Order: sequence, then structure tokens, then C-alpha cells
Amino acid sequence: MIVDAANSIHIAAARPAAGFAASGAARPGIDFADFLGQAVSGAAASIQSAEAASIRGIKGVESVARVVESVMEAQRNLQAVIAIRDKAVSAWQEISRMAI
Repeated sequence: MIVDAANSIHIAAARPAAGFAASGAARPGIDFADFLGQAVSGAAASIQSAEAASIRGIKGVESVARVVESVMEAQRNLQAVIAIRDKAVSAWQEISRMAI
């Protein structure tokens, strides 16, 4: 399932996220790895929520509108994490091409 893949990414890439305010803004002293861990964790939770809503929708417990809303939110979060990953990979490739 998609959730298993997201969880494996979370386990491999994330460290416990600390130092975030309730609004999600970073406080001084937070590093990029913690921020990235928070983003991956949020995306994984969003995917799990969308998957649960989809199952409830199939059972007829959840409205179609709520299922679509959950799936679209998960898609936006996952696309954001993928965009961050792509930028990080691109930056790493650029650095590796630099002459020493």
C-alpha cells in the first residue's frame, strides 16, 4: 500500500521533529533534517487519513465529498514532499559537479 511506502520513507529519512511551534513555523535552532522529517511525517499521516477515508467511503460510511477532499489533501502534501526531494537531489547533483 501507499502508506507502507510513505512510512518506510519516514523511517529512513525522519528524526524526531522538535522545535516547531503550534502553527508549524520553525523556531530558531531547528535544522533542515528536522524540518524534512516533519514534512515527511505530515505527508505520511495525510496519506493514512486519505486511505482510511477511502475505505470508509467504500463501506458507505463517509461521504464522497469528504473522501475526495482527503485524497486531494494527501496528493498536495505528497507533491510538496516530492518537490522538496527533487530540489535537494538537484542541489546535490549540482554540488557534485563542482570542480574541487
